[in-house]
Order: sequence, then structure tokens, then C-alpha cells
Amino acid sequence: CIRDSPKERANPYSGTGHAQSIAANRISYTLGLTGPSVSMDTACSSSLVALDAARSSLRLGSCNLALVAGVNLMLDSKSFLVFCQAHMLAKDGRCKAFDASADGYVRGEGVGAVVLKRLSDVQAEGSKDRVLAVLRGTAVNQDGRSAVLTAPKGPAQEAVIRRALREANIEAVDVSYVVAHGTGTSLGDPIEIGALKSVYGPGRSTDHPLVVTSVKPNIGHLEAAAGIANVV
Repeated sequence: CIRDSPKERANPYSGTGHAQSIAANRISYTLGLTGPSVSMDTACSSSLVALDAARSSLRLGSCNLALVAGVNLMLDSKSFLVFCQAHMLAKDGRCKAFDASADGYVRGEGVGAVVLKRLSDVQAEGSKDRVLAVLRGTAVNQDGRSAVLTAPKGPAQEAVIRRALREANIEAVDVSYVVAHGTGTSLGDPIEIGALKSVYGPGRSTDHPLVVTSVKPNIGHLEAAAGIANVV
């Protein structure tokens, strides 16, 4: 909604300025990038779904380098009012992930980005690119029908984790560190911990524990950028 006031009246830039689809294209325009340029909106998983799509493009040869980013800015108070009415936000403004006193999530602003290249290309080129990590596998799915639209579903979470492990060709017991979604809600956190326990628990010895953490108590829930924040 564009209000008819001197400061907020529509101008030649309003169309591209308000269109979410232009966000990725603006970066491509600025940097001169010519490959697939896509803005994705799958709520909290947006930047992770973008990461999965970028990995697929690299594997298929659609591009040789991919820039994956997520950004969240809180520019409108209306969303705060809606989330408050839905009792989704922590009353004290503190994210208490995996805590018995967890009572809601805390919103945060931020941006994160990673550059992806095929490891084989980096090795073949003998380039000076500094490889910070290797992305071995990704997976995406949807809960389908659950208790309510925003409620997570344990079996679906287990399924997507197992698929990512298969893609990465690694065993669950070999994983030692998980950055969880960990929003700090009394509904979502226990379901997520249950899924992690079901996948990573069997066959794990006491001398090889699984460390589970969440970035949200430190920087808040970056919503569309939450996934890339976890990766970074």
C-alpha cells in the first residue's frame, strides 16, 4: 500500500523498489552477473532453499559460481502487531532456545552471504580461493499436513535430515555439531530436538556427543536470512 503523501508518493523507482523479485536482480545488475538470478520466499527456510538451488545449478553446470544470500529488514510495524496478536513473540524480548522457559521467538535484522564454487574447479584451477567449508549435501521438503500451518512436524524433519545425510554420503554418527533452527518456542524446539535425537542418537557413543546449538539467542531470528545465518 503506497500512501498518497509528499514523502511516500509513488515515483519512478517504486515499482522495482517494492518488488521482492528485484532484490536478486539488483545484485546481479550491480555485479554484472549473468547466470540464474532468483529471489526465493519460503519463509524461514528461504536462504537454505536458495542454497539448495544454487548447489543444484552448480552440479548441472548452469553456472560456475553462485552467490547465495539472505536478508531481513523490519521496515513495517504491522508485522510486529500481527505476530504479537498470534502470541508468537517472547514476552521479555529474549530468545530462550531449548529452555524450559521458552515462550516465543525474537525478531532480528541482518544479512548473510556465501560464495559457492565446485571444489573440483578450485582444485583444477590451482586458484588462491580460500575454501572455508565444503557443502557435501542439501535437502528440502515440506511438512504436509500438521497440527496447524505453522507447527513443525517431527517425521518430516527426520526425513529431510536423513536425505541430506544420504546426499552427503555420511553417517549420522559421524556428525558432531548441529546448528539447529532453535527459535525458542515451547512447540517447535521439543519437536526439533526429538527429530535430531531420532536421527543422530542411535549408535552414538558417549565419547562422541552431538553438540546442538542455535544462533538465535545471540542475533535473533533473521527470518528469511535465518538459514544463511546458521550456515555462516
